[in-house]
Amino acid sequence: SLRHRPRRSSRMLDPKVIRERPEVVRRALELRRSKFPFDQFLSKLRQHQTLLADVEQLRARRNTAAQEVGHRKQKGQDTAVLIREMESVKTALKDKEKTLAALEPQITDGLLRLSNIPHETVPPGAGPEDNRTVREGGKRPTFSFQPKPHWEVGEALGVLDFSTAATLSGTRFALLRGAGAALERALISWMLDVHIKEHGYTEVFTPFLVTRETMQGTGQLPRFEEELFRCRDDELYLIPTAEVTLANLHRGETLKEEDLPRRYVSYSACFRREAGSYGKDTKGLIRNHQFDKVELVKFCVAERSLEELETLTRDAEVILQRLGFAYRVIELCTVDLGFASAKTYDLEVWMPGENRWREVSSCSTCTDFQARRTQTKVQRTDGRKEMVHTLNGSGVAVGRTFAAVLEHYQQADGTVVVPEVLRPYLGMSVIPTAKPR
Repeated sequence: SLRHRPRRSSRMLDPKVIRERPEVVRRALELRRSKFPFDQFLSKLRQHQTLLADVEQLRARRNTAAQEVGHRKQKGQDTAVLIREMESVKTALKDKEKTLAALEPQITDGLLRLSNIPHETVPPGAGPEDNRTVREGGKRPTFSFQPKPHWEVGEALGVLDFSTAATLSGTRFALLRGAGAALERALISWMLDVHIKEHGYTEVFTPFLVTRETMQGTGQLPRFEEELFRCRDDELYLIPTAEVTLANLHRGETLKEEDLPRRYVSYSACFRREAGSYGKDTKGLIRNHQFDKVELVKFCVAERSLEELETLTRDAEVILQRLGFAYRVIELCTVDLGFASAKTYDLEVWMPGENRWREVSSCSTCTDFQARRTQTKVQRTDGRKEMVHTLNGSGVAVGRTFAAVLEHYQQADGTVVVPEVLRPYLGMSVIPTAKPR
């Protein structure tokens, strides 16, 4: 790939589009029910553009006047009037540069807080009730007994230990024991093997701690600062998903069109404060501060973005199919889209112990939204350069899949049958009841 220096400030949307087609951005924010003060920001953006033009003109006049002064001095001509003009230009330039310097951080912050524009195919909506079921797969399991939620199944088996985890780390953490730890590891290894060997992804193992710039690259900052764990002494952040590191892999690079699409898969531990979920899902593995995930990320050209989203979603769907889960694919409406997403499909599995659906994967195209922040471009075969499109999706969330295995495959005697695809990795076909300790 051809490297070039990234621009100093990260950007979400193209400022030119914002200035010249404000109605498009305003409508997008309305569809998202966003509270972003767009008209106020647009006024500042236009003021910034005017100031930039003024500063460039004044600098040009200063340089021209300086040359004229030099020529006149060589010819012995009077330069007093010209010098007075130069002083006036310098004063005006200094004032405008000062105003510009004060305005630029506001423009950068505004650009970083503007969400992506929903794709035209995304259904408008006011909430989850307006999300659309695209398809369903598998069958809901039937039981001769009342199925239990996964935390009860796991604790009875001795594979989940929330009390020890709370002693070690506080609430919203889990400790896996014995076959539980082995099941987590089996799920990770099997998912990686499917995506690498069958779906053509390249495995990457990335750091779990990243810089602020890296977090900005995918949209986590500044919008979601309260959701992130930060190491204050080092100004490093624990990643909430490997999407953060994978989508920054080619930051500041220009990729060649013939090398796209690029597909990456990564296992990572993920860390989230869950600051906005007080009182929600306090039991089990659903909203923990630390969890495991297998993440899929793609880089592609703009015209293939939607097609690559469909294949990425199918790649994640294969995992649910082979585990034998009842699942469904949901197309999110505009108000439910993530901050950086232009179009998203959620994959949900049926949890018989909880008697509800649970999301285990969210697959999105971010169009060129993240690429503008990371300055990742593609050089077309005809020489043109433009922003790539990035896509991401869980392939899938390991902890939630672990929970679904316990609920789907629990037996009347308290044991859990291991899905066939995991048996070679786990080395057992049934997770037995716990032995007294």
